[in-house]
Amino acid sequence: METNFNLKHTIDQIVKEKGIDKDVVLEALEQAVLTAANKKFRNTRDLEAHYNPEIGEVELFEFVTVVEEVQDSYKEIDLEEAREIDPDVEVGDSLGMKMDASGFSRIAAQTAKQVIIQKVREAERETIFNEFQERHGEVINGVVRRFEKGDLVVDLGRAEALLPHKEQAPREVYRQGDRVKALITEIRMTTKGPQILLSRTHPMMLAKLFEAEVPEIAEGIVEIKSVVREPGSRAKIAVYSHDSDVDPVGACVGMRGSRVQNVVSELRGEKIDIIPWSEDVARFACNALAPAVVSKVYVDEDNRSMEIVVADDQLSLAIGKRGQNVRLAAKLTGWRIDIKSETRVAEAELLQFASFDGTEEEETIEETSEPAAAVETEELNEE
Repeated sequence: METNFNLKHTIDQIVKEKGIDKDVVLEALEQAVLTAANKKFRNTRDLEAHYNPEIGEVELFEFVTVVEEVQDSYKEIDLEEAREIDPDVEVGDSLGMKMDASGFSRIAAQTAKQVIIQKVREAERETIFNEFQERHGEVINGVVRRFEKGDLVVDLGRAEALLPHKEQAPREVYRQGDRVKALITEIRMTTKGPQILLSRTHPMMLAKLFEAEVPEIAEGIVEIKSVVREPGSRAKIAVYSHDSDVDPVGACVGMRGSRVQNVVSELRGEKIDIIPWSEDVARFACNALAPAVVSKVYVDEDNRSMEIVVADDQLSLAIGKRGQNVRLAAKLTGWRIDIKSETRVAEAELLQFASFDGTEEEETIEETSEPAAAVETEELNEE
């Protein structure tokens, strides 16, 4: 009776401590006893193991087929002998007989224990995998435990995750024990268990941080349309409001810049431009090039490209350091952007006109004076 009680207690303890379904533990226990029994009898018998909750033990049954003439004494029984056990059996029936499961050797019991441990470990891995699979795309907090060739191993509580070196923002330095916040980008099941991959450079990381800081985004009033980043340096995020009374940029900036500053602080000083999204691609491009002021936009829809003209003193601002501003604006809009100064455009026009002779000048000027998709930014502002 004490053994039975201990078995029940062990099962309940495993279920409680490991958070594993009881049926999984019972199946592992039955399989363990069956494995040990087959080892003892050298797989010569047809055996089944079933846990009996009333008595709290695993019962072992041997099954034999009722025949008229026995050829395999381990798997067959003659009709006369079978009817001594069950008077109603007929030839061809399968007869189950309970065996004494208490006679296993110490090795058999140890085998059963090992199988249980393995099954429990597999169930734990499956539980963790399913839990984090549902959290794919979430930002999660962890603690840096160790370093592996530049990669960070992050403790998430129930599991460990990997933050690869290439997914860490430039100039970010971590020490053992530091807390780190990162995006779950991938979950793989490996032979060693679930492998969780993290990123701090993914554009979705920025979107999720804003979603956590801005209630209007979480509620669906403000929508993030597009995000581009050069991690650790600069980012642009395009936002749109489904409520005309809510300013999407103001909602993201927050009172005295509190919301955006929290995001900037988390990203270790990465500069963030918050851009109002527009269906009008010319207006959207002008917004994306902020803080530069645009004079004209020429749109080529067939090639999804734009030629943008800015004042001479705005050219370096529009292009940005090493072309960063225009590069991010092009990624944000999804269009190719070519920026020119007003002086350069004027010189190009003068050069073009100077190349005409007198007979063709009037006709050619008439053709080139009205580009098909030229948009004055003053008209955009008036709208």
